[in-house]
Amino acid sequence: MDIALTNMYTEYINCNRSAARGDQNGIGTHVSDLVIGIGASHTTLMNTQWAKVDHLQRAHDYRDGLLQARELLKAARPDVAIVIGSNHFRGFWLDLMPAFTIGVGDVISSGEHGTPAGPLPTDPVFAHALCQSLVEADVDMAFSDRLTVDHGISHAVQWVMGEEMALPIVPIVINCFAPPLPSLSRSVQVGRLIGDIVARIGEDKRVAIIATGGLSHQLPFPDWRSPASDDDRFLAQSWKDGRNDWEQFEKRRRDIIVNAPPRTNPDFDKAFLARLEEGTLTSLATEIDQDDLVAAAGNGGNEIRAWLMMAAAMNDLPGKTIAHADMPEWLTGMAVASIEPDPN
Repeated sequence: MDIALTNMYTEYINCNRSAARGDQNGIGTHVSDLVIGIGASHTTLMNTQWAKVDHLQRAHDYRDGLLQARELLKAARPDVAIVIGSNHFRGFWLDLMPAFTIGVGDVISSGEHGTPAGPLPTDPVFAHALCQSLVEADVDMAFSDRLTVDHGISHAVQWVMGEEMALPIVPIVINCFAPPLPSLSRSVQVGRLIGDIVARIGEDKRVAIIATGGLSHQLPFPDWRSPASDDDRFLAQSWKDGRNDWEQFEKRRRDIIVNAPPRTNPDFDKAFLARLEEGTLTSLATEIDQDDLVAAAGNGGNEIRAWLMMAAAMNDLPGKTIAHADMPEWLTGMAVASIEPDPN
């Protein structure tokens, strides 16, 4: 985004924020607040293969970190959670792959591999307001009134929220695995707009924002435009034809994934979390390009887009690492972190 366009967005947000808060007329003082940001890695292997790692302290440390994040979330008393995550070709397919999609109505979890299945609690009024404001701010945000999500969203519902919270969600799904992908910088820009819009769309909402995915990992997902092996061609075809019957592809898909060799990068993960703690995470978007990101963190590292968006929405406040565990057994560098506003 160039400087002129950035200034236009800033002027737009400030103008509308003043109107929403009634700065001139003393009316319209109902505003929303971002009360906490949470980042949490996801993997269904945590659900289906726990027995294989139960003896590992680092696995318990990560799971305990998720439960600590849940307690922080409860303490923040949110009314709704914006959940940002990726798609793993169970809700979106190659017949239509938007860069960013927001669920504004029904949200259905596909329920693969031990994750919640069926309808998830939602807040359509808040979701519509957020969507409308993003579109008015020149974000080409796709929307769905009946959105199917996979563990890119539902793992956070399961582990960070817990079913007992029954917290309404507004999911935002980022295309992280079907290139061309939205840029890291664009993800930051959209995150900043989300933070500004939440501050003015009203209803006295207490809003949490949860980023799910990453950190470093390599999935056996090919570039669909140039599959090289028989497995690659099978996966690419499943992404094209799976909309109405993804289960028919699932056994072979799962075998390909669970048998993939792990590739994590603990040094990348630690440096990433250090930047989150310093409040400099979003500047990473201008310091690393797509090829360098994948070289350092694997194609699964593309999911840091969700973390960048969350940090941007939280105005780059310094955060805290709750847990970090390198888990090659789950193919992924796992982390949980939080960003909490200054109570003053």
